[in-house]
Amino acid sequence: MSDTHEPTSEPRLSILTEPKVYLMGQQVTDPAVIQEFLDDHEVGKWTTDSEVGGEKLVEVAGRVCYMSFAKPRPGGNQAYIHHILEVGHGSVLEHAVFSLLVTGVSRSLTHELVRHRAGFGYSQLSQRFVDESDCAFVEPKVIADDPELHAIWMEAVTAAQESYKKLSDGLAARMADIEDRTLRRKRAREAARSVLPNATETKIFVTGNARALRHFIEMRGDVAADAEIRRLAIAVLRVLQKASPNLFGDYEMVDQPDGVPAVRTPFKKV
Repeated sequence: MSDTHEPTSEPRLSILTEPKVYLMGQQVTDPAVIQEFLDDHEVGKWTTDSEVGGEKLVEVAGRVCYMSFAKPRPGGNQAYIHHILEVGHGSVLEHAVFSLLVTGVSRSLTHELVRHRAGFGYSQLSQRFVDESDCAFVEPKVIADDPELHAIWMEAVTAAQESYKKLSDGLAARMADIEDRTLRRKRAREAARSVLPNATETKIFVTGNARALRHFIEMRGDVAADAEIRRLAIAVLRVLQKASPNLFGDYEMVDQPDGVPAVRTPFKKV
């Protein structure tokens, strides 16, 4: 395979406006080990009505604090976690962990996303290794809705993509003396990427605990947040409410004039 790109008459430009969130993984529990702990401490039999691993672990962690396994709360796991949210016992939420793969977001967004450090882990697409010659771009809806502004935006991203291709090809040719083909491509792409805009689409794998994810949803789902990351917060919330309603079901979405909902919960900053 050549290090250069075949010239094309028309740039192949993909424009995205909505993020996509995939729930890649969440926890499972081992009922036998939980029962072993209960037997060792002469607690007897304890069960919970949730089938979601993270919800079970939150309840186990909370009950360990008070050794309250023999005193089930009416209403099951949902009532138990509701009480945790009411009293703000947020540390036990850190035991529930979810792994999400996020696509269709811009580099501008991920610059903000990775500022959420506590309780999160990130693995992001590398522009040093991945050829961005046919990358997609994320267009703000406020620009996409205006034909004149959209034309200006398209001109800018098209020029950036074409410049990237020319730089990547030129740098690869200039570095022909580097025998390691992978290193040669990496060196070319790491320099050529400097012309790509914040709008360049990226992919990022995110793992966070429930407390950290709730903080992200509240901060970035706020009406004052950047519109693109607010869309992501809503998308994350929808996925997590389906996966774990007891941990995230207290949030409601409130329609906003710009068409992007904001979130609201009676249990802030748990």
